[in-house]
Amino acid sequence: MRFGFDIDDTLINLREHAFHLYNKKLNKDVELAAFKALTTLEIHEPFGLTAEEGTAMWNSLAEEIYYTTCPAFDGAVETLQQLVKDGHEVFYITARNAEHCERTKDWLIQNQFPVQEGHFFCGMKDGEKIRIIEDLQLDYYFDDKPAVLETLLDAPTKVYAIDNSYNRELKIPRLTSWFELKEIIAK
Repeated sequence: MRFGFDIDDTLINLREHAFHLYNKKLNKDVELAAFKALTTLEIHEPFGLTAEEGTAMWNSLAEEIYYTTCPAFDGAVETLQQLVKDGHEVFYITARNAEHCERTKDWLIQNQFPVQEGHFFCGMKDGEKIRIIEDLQLDYYFDDKPAVLETLLDAPTKVYAIDNSYNRELKIPRLTSWFELKEIIAK
């Protein structure tokens, strides 16, 4: 089978990692509960930042956010390694900006995600991301972003939302743990 995965907040806990960096950079102690209650992708509001200030903060911390100690979600690496070991194809499809593509791919490899040549797609807008997902004729696709997930609901691909506070309103199958994937495939 062919499996597609978004990276940020699907395989790795990027927003929470950034939240901790915001606390450190701003010398604040905003509780993690504020993060877990967010109903938006953006994380700036609990820090009292405007959208513009939040974008500036993210951009100023991009190096630390993307390439330091951002943890994978529990079981993500092992699950993808097992998929490849079992003969499945694993594709990464991320809308990260093009300037981050090579380093993102290298970061995934360094963190033991199984990345095969020609199975990594990066640097596109959401519409292009959806086209790639359709062109690859994936059997399964996993993402966190409502705008992407909603667009794929009529596709033949089985689409799953990675459970996050900002996508719980979606009426779509969801994954709350990477350890659940084996059960989903078995169905």
